[in-house]
Amino acid sequence: MTPPASAPVHAPSSPVAVVTGASSGIGAATARRLATEGFHVVAAARRIDRLEKLAAEIGATAFQLDVTDEASVAALAEAVPECAVLVNNAGGAFGLDPVAEADLEQWQRMFDVNVLGSVRMTKALLPAMVRYGRGHVVNITSIAGHLVYEGGGGYTAAKHAQHAMSETLRLELNGQPVRITEIAPGMVKTEEFSLVRFGGDAERAEATYRGVDAPLVAEDIADCVAFAVTRPAHVDIDLMVIKPIAQAAPHKVHRSGS
Repeated sequence: MTPPASAPVHAPSSPVAVVTGASSGIGAATARRLATEGFHVVAAARRIDRLEKLAAEIGATAFQLDVTDEASVAALAEAVPECAVLVNNAGGAFGLDPVAEADLEQWQRMFDVNVLGSVRMTKALLPAMVRYGRGHVVNITSIAGHLVYEGGGGYTAAKHAQHAMSETLRLELNGQPVRITEIAPGMVKTEEFSLVRFGGDAERAEATYRGVDAPLVAEDIADCVAFAVTRPAHVDIDLMVIKPIAQAAPHKVHRSGS
């Protein structure tokens, strides 16, 4: 169940890690992995039914969260008085329109979830990290935050902005006990990312990975998160870029038969 704002998350023997977008894909894999690393995970997302199953499986706290809603974010922050790790994973890509034909509602949604969602969560939980005595913000971005490709204008713009936010935050928090890590995956095959991007068109979603020998999976990214947050307190992993060996760039992917 979602704890009310007046009921703080109690994990006296374990550091608390908040993972957004934890109902599926990279978020769910990260929640599972951090639980094995000794964190008490607050698994946060909109779909509470999925979160409750995950929480029961790994001994986590499920919290219904919409990162685009200020009141929802504030309720989570009030329930987490001390926080060791925040994984800003909630995000998504919507559509593949060229810039000249941009669907501005989709662009706005991508900015609100990917960029402003990360800002809202970071702003809300930074005090809890400082109270804990050390903290770690992990932003899950994308290679689209460092490179561009045709048809990806809205998503690449949002992820570039999220990258810039991560870099700026590291400068502004210099001297504070908070680390900032950006993890930028390439092609990761999950059950929902491409399906959402193509508006539920399963055939187009599956074509994204067709002929690709071993795209990344969610657990590969969860491994990277776990590595970064378990380094000694003086070590900050600024940026990790992870791609499958078949992918040289967003627009250059080796496919069997090609």
